[in-house]
Amino acid sequence: MISNVSRRAWFGAALIVCATLFAPALGWAADAPPAYRVKFDTSRGSFVVAIARAQAPHGADRFYDLVRHRYFDGARFYRVVPGFVVQWGYAADPAVTSKWTGTIPDDPVRASNVRGTIVFAATGEPNSRSAQLFINYGNNARLDGLGFAPLGSVARGMDVVDKIYAGYGQSPDQGSIAQAGNAYLTKSFPKLDYIKTARLVK
Repeated sequence: MISNVSRRAWFGAALIVCATLFAPALGWAADAPPAYRVKFDTSRGSFVVAIARAQAPHGADRFYDLVRHRYFDGARFYRVVPGFVVQWGYAADPAVTSKWTGTIPDDPVRASNVRGTIVFAATGEPNSRSAQLFINYGNNARLDGLGFAPLGSVARGMDVVDKIYAGYGQSPDQGSIAQAGNAYLTKSFPKLDYIKTARLVK
């Protein structure tokens, strides 16, 4: 049986790799609006997430900045576990990834990790969130007690999220992604679905 610590480490592996390879270089800017939406155009279709800043202010601010800077454009969904989560967060260009390894403070968990919620991944250490996110495929309320704070949920297009290619599971090596970005992923895992653009919408 996997321990709570192991489960949290599972989500945080990508962040650990980034943190050890790159020095923090970029913080977050102005506060996000109280509520906003982001449309993801992907290789599978489009989906929209609705963010409520009151649920997770630090997470909502960081996500807002990442989207404004077009950080996710071209990023692959590199970890897909049906019934559990789909995760992404490495930029297409590793030089861009390296600029966003500065972490943000933890938020209290004010909403449960139910199906369709969007959440920052974290390590087992306090205040370790950076740029890795996941969407819950199932009701993962057990993550609430581990400190994973949802900042919003999928408002439209969960059927698209469900169809994201899962054939590689957790096979992509995160160290290689951090070092080479899409050059590694497109060569070794060509079927991965990806984000074409992620933009703020009304």
